[in-house]
Amino acid sequence: MHVIIDNLPLYLSGLVRTLQICVYAGVLALLIGVVAAGFRVSPLPPLRGAGTAWVTVLRNCPLTVVLFFMAFGLPELGLNGSYFWFGTIGLALYTSAFVCEAIRSGINAVPAGQAEAARAIGLGFGQSLSLVVLPQALRTVVPPLGNVFIAMIKNSAIVGAFGVGGDLFAVGDTLTSARGLAALPVLLGVVLGYLVITIPAGLMLGALERKVAIAR
Repeated sequence: MHVIIDNLPLYLSGLVRTLQICVYAGVLALLIGVVAAGFRVSPLPPLRGAGTAWVTVLRNCPLTVVLFFMAFGLPELGLNGSYFWFGTIGLALYTSAFVCEAIRSGINAVPAGQAEAARAIGLGFGQSLSLVVLPQALRTVVPPLGNVFIAMIKNSAIVGAFGVGGDLFAVGDTLTSARGLAALPVLLGVVLGYLVITIPAGLMLGALERKVAIAR
């Protein structure tokens, strides 16, 4: 434990950096996932096709391939940036496909009569989806969305392996490679860092799920 205590400031900075990756990627994945879910249930075939293609490609493509494309493919196309943003956006795009399917399952769980009633009072597809269907659907998708975001937090370690720098993965690599410390206590500190994020996140999601269940 003395390895963790002696390097606590480094672990804390890595924890903050990892939290930044998770928050930015989570918000972006949620926004993209909601839009993609809207495409998936759209009455317009081109939008449905675009949503289906988005989900099919990203869900069946390993995260490492997505990150390789972001980190090494985009610069060849003339798009340059920091590995932090490349990695964060890559994680968000990958996660958005799973967010989309979780939200789509919630949309499909809403009784069809709700959308029909919205159309009957003159609401268009976009209005009925955003004002009537999605608010009801989001109540049913808290558990699957929670699982998606917990998985995203753990996947952020893969993002760190692509040279983001300063995150928990980088801290472990620095302490073992550059400083020559024993791997086991160093990795124990990294594991504890991720648990500090995932356990409170799981508890908050559980509380939100219970609140939503009461509201229903």
